[in-house]
Amino acid sequence: MFREKVIALLDSCFENRSDLFLIDLEILSDYTIRVIVDGDNGVSVEDCVYVSRAVEHNLDRESYDFSIEVSSAGAASDLINKRQYKRNIGRTLKLKTKTNGAIEAELFEVKDDGIIVKWKTREPKPVGKGKVTVVNEAEINYDDIEKANVVLKF
Repeated sequence: MFREKVIALLDSCFENRSDLFLIDLEILSDYTIRVIVDGDNGVSVEDCVYVSRAVEHNLDRESYDFSIEVSSAGAASDLINKRQYKRNIGRTLKLKTKTNGAIEAELFEVKDDGIIVKWKTREPKPVGKGKVTVVNEAEINYDDIEKANVVLKF
């Protein structure tokens, strides 16, 4: 009952703020509510406060002694939601796929059913000695992605 109420409040919150979306929800046995959100334009402290208040102000403290923690998905967090990929077009991703193994590639395009990535490799010349740089491209379905992270560059 408590979980369903929290989910309904979060759904309502995200309907009012369509730029934000839920990444993870955890409710512990002591009624600690942990919410991780992300946004199409990132997440500010004010966004976290908005989500927290949308839940906190609509739950009865007399019925449940709860606490709520709202945070944003970290820069190095796994990409879980398809909307997170759109925000990271042009960035380098570290991918682990079921079919191709590990790939580090630039996110080139996001589609409804998957992503297109490009990366460069050095391969032997077809004729003669030496190597040549080759640009590889792959279309990867979301179902094939086991893990995806943005590679942070400083």
